[in-house]
Order: sequence, then C-alpha cells, then structure tokens
Amino acid sequence: MESRKKVLIIVFSNLRHDARVKRQIGFLTKDYSPTVICFDGEEIDGARLIRIEQTPLTLIRKIVSGVLLILGFYKAGHRLLHDYDHIVRRLSGESFDVVIANDVETLPLAFSLSNGNNVLLDAHEYAPRHFEDRLWWRVFFKGLNTYLCRTYIPHLGGMITIGEGLSKEYEQNFGIKPVVMTNATTYHELAPGIVNPARVRLVYHGIVNPSRKIELMIEMMKHLDERFTLDLILMTSDFASKGTKNYIENLQHAVRTDARIKILPQLASHEVVNFIHEYDIGVFLLPPVNFNYANTLPNKLFEYIQARLAVAVGPTPEMAAIVRKYGNGIVAEDFEPTSLARELNKLTGSSIAELKQRSSAAARDLSAENNQSTFLKVVGRVIKGQ
Repeated sequence: MESRKKVLIIVFSNLRHDARVKRQIGFLTKDYSPTVICFDGEEIDGARLIRIEQTPLTLIRKIVSGVLLILGFYKAGHRLLHDYDHIVRRLSGESFDVVIANDVETLPLAFSLSNGNNVLLDAHEYAPRHFEDRLWWRVFFKGLNTYLCRTYIPHLGGMITIGEGLSKEYEQNFGIKPVVMTNATTYHELAPGIVNPARVRLVYHGIVNPSRKIELMIEMMKHLDERFTLDLILMTSDFASKGTKNYIENLQHAVRTDARIKILPQLASHEVVNFIHEYDIGVFLLPPVNFNYANTLPNKLFEYIQARLAVAVGPTPEMAAIVRKYGNGIVAEDFEPTSLARELNKLTGSSIAELKQRSSAAARDLSAENNQSTFLKVVGRVIKGQ
C-alpha cells in the first residue's frame, strides 16, 4: 500500500479564526498526511499541529527591524520579525511532498523547509498593497512584501488566491496567474428562518481594524427604519495593535448611543454559520480604501449565504456580481451609509423572505465542496512538478 503524501501547511495566525486554512486542512486529511505550523488552534483530527513559540517583540527589536526595513535590508528585517529557527530545527529530519505557504510572510520559512520547487502559495491578499491606505504600513511593509513576492513567486510550484481581481494583479506584476479558490464555506443543510417584518435583524461578522470602516454600518443605522437592529460580531487578533484597540473602544462608545446596535462576543470560525442563521440580513459595507478591499471576496459573504440570509453590500465588484447573479440581496449604488440604508428601507418582510430563499437556492453552488477538487488538483500538480 502506497504511503500517504506528506503536506506541510504554514500560517501565521490562530486557526480558531482562520476558516480558509481550516478548509485546506479538511480537504487534505482524507488522502494526505498534513502537518500544520500555526500560532495556535484546536487539534484537528488527521492533522499534526505544531504551535509556533512566540515571544513578544522587544522595543529594541522593533526599532532595529524597522530601521532594516526602511533601509531595504528586507531579509534581515523579516528574520527579526519572524525568527522561527526552532521550527526549522524541529523539522530538519523530515521531508514533505508539498509545502503550502499561507500569505507571503510565510514564504522564507516555507522554502527553508521545502525541496526547492514544491511550495504552493495561497495568497489571501495582494501582498504589495495589503494596507496601502496606512502610512506606517507603506513605510515599513510595502517594500518588504514586494521583495518577498519578487524573490519567491518565480520559484513556486503553484499559487492560488481568493478572487479574479487579485489573480490578475499577481499575473500582471509577477508573471504567474494564481488559480482562483474562493473563500466559500462548507455547505450547511439549513432552511431560511422566518422573517418578522416588525423586527428585521441585521448582522455583521468579521475581523475588526480601522481600515474596515465598521463605523459606517453604525452610521447607517441612523438612517434605517426603527424595525431594523444590528448585531456586530467582531473578531480581534491576539496581537492587535494599540491603534486597533483604541478603534474598538471608539466603536463600543458609538454603539452605546443606539439601543438597536449590539457588539457580541467573537466566535470560532466553525460556529459562525449556525449562530447567524437566526438573523435576516448579512451586511457588509467596505469602502475601497485599498486595493485588497476594492477586490475582496470575503468569507462572510459565503457565510451569510450558507446561513440562508439575505445579503446587503456596497458595490464591491466581485461581491456585487454574486449578489446580482443569484438575486439574493441588495447592492448599494455607492459606499455611503445612506445609500445602503435607502435600499434596506425599501425591503418588506415578504421581499426579505424571498431573498433568503434565493440564498438557500445558491448555497450548494457557493459552497466549499465545489473548491475541493480545484485545490486538490493544484496540490497534485505541485507534487508532480507540473
């Protein structure tokens, strides 16, 4: 009997909140033997978990790495920020048939643990323009991410990303067109919930940072009929910056001014769909403040659909295209809170119920199961060296 191929998955995040990587692992466990390097996360049947031993960056280390990055010494600067020699030593006696690097910051570690041509990059974002709306990011990390792409992408065995906009941008700038594998979540066997026209429940679920402009959805509530409520389920990183923590405090203060809005505790990724099933409409208003936000196709859109919710979004192209194709929601004409509120106010109980039924009809098409064969084909090609 042929032994199972060994796959190494690297991600610099907590798996508890990284649905995309958990789906990767789920796709692999049947026919492969996966090892996962991550910051933290729950044990997964069929996979070996190696947690990165993290030590907080000292002020001196931050200053030195910052200077190195500004001066263009990207390799040394990256190494100070991500010094994981203990992982390399731990796995030095092992070989892997394919190494899956999630986002470009993991590429140096991935190549140090590979045989040189069997690395598959899953680019969750377009790295050189990730947070281009923030001056500090442009100063310290734009050059680093561009360096990582130029240094490692030409040597990849394969590459995937979340949507067509990002795929085209990588092809234009680095000569490789990633295969698109959306952020669709696992199919859930659910029926649309009953709509109470006198109390329409809106929900937003997602990572919180200042660039996401979550305050716009809070502002939107001022322009909605009293029948609408909004619950915000905000996910925060264990290593959130002081700026992000201050932003969360500002959101909490804003929410206290409207009794119809609540901030709820964060959820693990596998809990989201069943929890939000009790709502009516999933909302997401994300101005295109940077390239990635202008081209996003996020987990939450697919989670809303699996939860059989109607969907309300701004005119972000790839999200809007799905909503228009399946007719399961509304698309605002621009990214102003008043525009989305105007469209929401037009909805009736019966029209919301119809939109929820259309999400239900689309749920099978827009499920992770349809991505599984695409992903496994790419992994197979990398192993074969094609």
